[in-house]
Amino acid sequence: MKETSARLLRLLTLLQTRRDWSGQDLADRLGVTTRTVRRDVDKLRDLDYPVHASKGIAGGYRLGAGAQLPPLLLDDGEAVAIAIALLTAASSSVSDIGETALRALVKLEQVLPSRLQHQVNALQLSTVRPPGSRPTVDTEVLTAIGTACRDRQVLRFDYSGHGGTTSARITEPHQLVTWGPRWYLVAWDLQRHDWRTFRVDRMRPAASTGPRFTPREIPGGDAAAYVARGVAQIWPYQAIVELHTPATSDAARDAATYGRIEPIDEHRCRFYFGAENVRGMVFLLGALDVDFRIEDAPELAEHLRQTADRYHRAIQSPALS
Repeated sequence: MKETSARLLRLLTLLQTRRDWSGQDLADRLGVTTRTVRRDVDKLRDLDYPVHASKGIAGGYRLGAGAQLPPLLLDDGEAVAIAIALLTAASSSVSDIGETALRALVKLEQVLPSRLQHQVNALQLSTVRPPGSRPTVDTEVLTAIGTACRDRQVLRFDYSGHGGTTSARITEPHQLVTWGPRWYLVAWDLQRHDWRTFRVDRMRPAASTGPRFTPREIPGGDAAAYVARGVAQIWPYQAIVELHTPATSDAARDAATYGRIEPIDEHRCRFYFGAENVRGMVFLLGALDVDFRIEDAPELAEHLRQTADRYHRAIQSPALS
């Protein structure tokens, strides 16, 4: 019985690694006859694994999608990766996901070998929620939008703008992006004939989707960068800073996550960015770890002077002399 169970797990692993297998190939890999392979396939089907078989010269076996979730077979790396993903999901901004993720994590940890439990425990993260409330995203809304993106179907929804006004939008959804604690949809607005970024927590999709569409090329080809540029423009504090590093450098690429980079010459670039407050700007510039010059942001310049004075006083200690 133990040998048969081990062979079933091995057979399932083989079916997961390649789309199509002939009966003879599986028999050779498992060291059994094709008749035994057929019996083992039947046992997998009894466990609700949808193994499809086709006859003929090009026939064989294929693992398909089933009507219900069968038992999963994971290797060590996959099991640890899923456990870490569940830990992260437990603190996400998607409503009702946190409790579900914790339940799934408890089930997984119950069956993890001790060697894997030690790995997961070593990587456990403590989550500190920032003060104030964060917008949450309804699971059904997120699923509806993600499905429309995947199937390339026109998406209609009501959208609440910054001023609280609601408008009906018709879009070609391109991709969902997370930026900080929020979810955004990058989509082509069919009414405004331009690309737009929508906050998912402000969207209420219609019950049905529209016709299929041919995807357009997003500006720059990167949905995440497009969202970052769009979000940077709506922050209440804006600044233009000259970075003393090439536009192609790692520091400039990191900065582009929070705004827009414009080359000046082979040694410098211009950084357009925004933040919720001036302190956030100072923190971001310090994290880039490159020299810079403020071009247009008097309030940022004054805050930098105050910060520099405070740091200078911090090191005026006899013990540091």
